[in-house]
Amino acid sequence: MDAPKKIDRLKPLSARAGLLAIGHHVYWPQFPGLLDEMTRKRLHVKSRLEARGLEVADFGMLDHAQAAYDAVSRIKAADIDVLFVDMATYGTSSTFGILCREIQAPMVLVAIQPLAAMDYPNGTTFMQLCNDDFCSVPEFTGVAIRFGRRPPPVILGHEDGDPVVDAELASWCGIAKVLRSLRTARIGLMGHVLEAMLDMHTDPTAITAAFGPHVVMVEPGDVHRHYRTAAPEAVEGWKSRILEFFDTPDPVSDPLTEKLTEADLETAAKAAVALEALIADKQLDGFAYYYEGEPGSELRTLVTNFIVGNSLLTGAGFPMCGEFDLKTCIAMMIMDRLDIGGSFAEFHPIDFKLDSVLVGHDGPHHINIAASKPVIRSLKKYHGKPGAGAGVEFQIKEGPITMLSIGQTARGGFKFVIAEGESIRRPIPPTGNTNTHGVFKPDVRTFLKRWVAEGPTHHFALGIGHHASELVEIARILGVEHAVVT
Repeated sequence: MDAPKKIDRLKPLSARAGLLAIGHHVYWPQFPGLLDEMTRKRLHVKSRLEARGLEVADFGMLDHAQAAYDAVSRIKAADIDVLFVDMATYGTSSTFGILCREIQAPMVLVAIQPLAAMDYPNGTTFMQLCNDDFCSVPEFTGVAIRFGRRPPPVILGHEDGDPVVDAELASWCGIAKVLRSLRTARIGLMGHVLEAMLDMHTDPTAITAAFGPHVVMVEPGDVHRHYRTAAPEAVEGWKSRILEFFDTPDPVSDPLTEKLTEADLETAAKAAVALEALIADKQLDGFAYYYEGEPGSELRTLVTNFIVGNSLLTGAGFPMCGEFDLKTCIAMMIMDRLDIGGSFAEFHPIDFKLDSVLVGHDGPHHINIAASKPVIRSLKKYHGKPGAGAGVEFQIKEGPITMLSIGQTARGGFKFVIAEGESIRRPIPPTGNTNTHGVFKPDVRTFLKRWVAEGPTHHFALGIGHHASELVEIARILGVEHAVVT
């Protein structure tokens, strides 16, 4: 089975972290060399953050209250996404209280001691102070609560190849990238909700208020003009990319499908050229759309043939969401910035014999989580929607999966509905749509009943790996209600 190609990102993931160390100024004259060891520990944390793609603003050692007060303006000016507080040794919480009051960025206490265990026979007070990373943590979390803040999460472990530390640092670097993307993104919104989908309606102002991105209103004519003026050489280039990336097999059992036609390839490539030009023109980081256009018009041909281009763009880190689903576009962006995929998905038929459910959708998919080389089929009609053209079909990788649906409550607030499961490689229908078999505990019937009881939007973003904990943390940081379906 051919392995899929990996698509490079349109833009590298980025975020800016703040880093400071906590200590106690009384120690330095008492223990020569201790401050040097504290500096080494802080720089060790800094190097690990930078290795995971973060830009780090280093605020040095805060070892008394005035140092913390003096640092506040510099921390605010640095425009950070997360503040990592290196609990280098014991330090009084007077250095922390003002940070709780003034710094709005989420804070993480980093308690990574050098040794996995003290060398007890040769132990010294100096050695203990070097490994006293956890000592102040209860004091700091208690002060956070007194200041009306949620107690900061703690990365707890040691420097000596601790896999838990590696995983938690990686998670927080991913969360920082999510937060940076959300608060700086420009997400295009074009068209209208597919009529009668009441769960789709979303107020763009509420999106900005809850998550941060600016919603750019896009007219169908904005993309149509790029379609009309698409350069032939650009279209040919996209046709070559498509044929190199996808298989184009003969039809199997579905009479709506046929082998990819030259006309559908031409249209898909021309639509992709128009999408790329629209992205550059509007400086977009994501796009949610649904439009029908007049039957038989060139505009209808264009707006119903984004599927191939948007699958490749979604794989490149530009989430594109059909059916005007702005909430799920946000969910897809969150998953992509965690580097776990983020395909547009919903539930399809249940396999009661194998206790699984088909998870997939027509339209936008994250190609980089495909299990094998994806397929394009020509579809004579898009079921339930106008138009016809090329459809993308693949299964996602086997193994752990995570789902994120963003619903809305009766009060209008957003809610993360989160679940973890497994993708199992089993036969899927050859219908030109993405599908994979999802297995969920305790069984598929119970899980699906529990899922719908939490009020999700019927769409969700689908990613690989188990990452519910990161999504819960993001919801807490954003102040969004959440539920993990188990």
